[in-house]
Amino acid sequence: MNTSNNSKFPLVVIVGGGFGGLQVAKQLKDKPVDVLMLDKHNYHTFQPLLYQVAMGSLESESIAFSLRKNFASQKNFRFRIAEVTRVDADSNMLETTIGNIAYDYLVIATGSTTNFFGNKDIEHYAMPMKSIPEALNLRYSILQNIEEALLKVGKAERDPYLTFVLVGAGPTGVELAGSLAELRNHVLTKDYPELKKEDMKVYLVDFLPKVLGPFSEQASNAARTFLSNMGVEVLTGVKVESYNGEEIKFEGGKTIRTKNVIWSAGVMGVIPEGFDKDAIERGNRIKVDSIGRVAGFNNVFAIGDVAAMITDETPKGHPGVAQVAIQMGQHVAKNIIHIINGEQTSPFKYNDKGSLATIGRNKAVADLGKVKFQGFFAWLVWMFVHLISLLGGRNKVIVFINWVSSYVTYNGGTRLIIRKFEREGLTEDQHLPNTVD
Repeated sequence: MNTSNNSKFPLVVIVGGGFGGLQVAKQLKDKPVDVLMLDKHNYHTFQPLLYQVAMGSLESESIAFSLRKNFASQKNFRFRIAEVTRVDADSNMLETTIGNIAYDYLVIATGSTTNFFGNKDIEHYAMPMKSIPEALNLRYSILQNIEEALLKVGKAERDPYLTFVLVGAGPTGVELAGSLAELRNHVLTKDYPELKKEDMKVYLVDFLPKVLGPFSEQASNAARTFLSNMGVEVLTGVKVESYNGEEIKFEGGKTIRTKNVIWSAGVMGVIPEGFDKDAIERGNRIKVDSIGRVAGFNNVFAIGDVAAMITDETPKGHPGVAQVAIQMGQHVAKNIIHIINGEQTSPFKYNDKGSLATIGRNKAVADLGKVKFQGFFAWLVWMFVHLISLLGGRNKVIVFINWVSSYVTYNGGTRLIIRKFEREGLTEDQHLPNTVD
């Protein structure tokens, strides 16, 4: 496939079509550059609503939008489906699955993936949820296990299939726990009249002493109360030791028999090969300077979850949230133009617009600067912010209709098993008995 740049303008290659990559390309519209975006998918995923795809509340197409369609009016933009395997920054060259691509400026916006902290057993048996395929796998796994529970004779045999353990009490874990609780409380006996809602157990566990760790104490306490009232058992200050597909063990001896462990306890950056180990910070993130440039290079930048901008104000880097990627992408694009024009660059300054998390119907928490509130109004704010942030008018309409339907009927969405989820066996040499750190 032809990816050559025959124009007189410098070529900016953006690796990744997430929130940050979109903003870089958007800010470079009508600028004296050519833009080439590379991604292994031809769509942008609105990750904050992945959990609703996993729960069958939304279809995957409603939170995905064509990257080409999004930039249809941008004349200096091209897109190719490709996976970058190596960065040769010394020669300004990318090795990809569609061949080598030369660049003038490079922006790494590859985002993050689930971090299992080196425990291969947990990586194999637990379910992650960082992409649409993973969300669909989770949906089918949940539905298959509920179906399997119907075939079991006694309570002891049935319980593991109806017991759900979510590891990681951040926004993803909290939202999934709330959704599973609503499935049990409002849908389970309608779809499966042979079952009682008391048969289904939902646990939310975390090593930290509170849920929604980055949020305020007020928001954390409210979220915990909401979850408890919905029937979720919240276990904080609990460290996972192992999971073998049948039983999850915690330090201190506690065990839970379950076929359903959903892992959202950590993330790590996705970095192509080619960067020195000295350039990689904790969490597998690339060290960048105050303008987002990779340390040691003049024309390579990293943004969002894959970037670690270590300063006195941010000794651990910025949080892995969409707003960081969006603002960093906008800023890096402006600095690239400054560099091309021989102008002074400016350091990145993150503007924290606040945090939102929904727990369920009429239940959400909002930390918007000094303003903090919970409950129904926070839930409305959460819905509004996510709805306007979706790409594509059609997607906005479909998601809104689905939300209204679910609210009115208590039974929205489609819980169809389109394809069966099957997990391959784990070979003996793959086992690692490490405790999760």
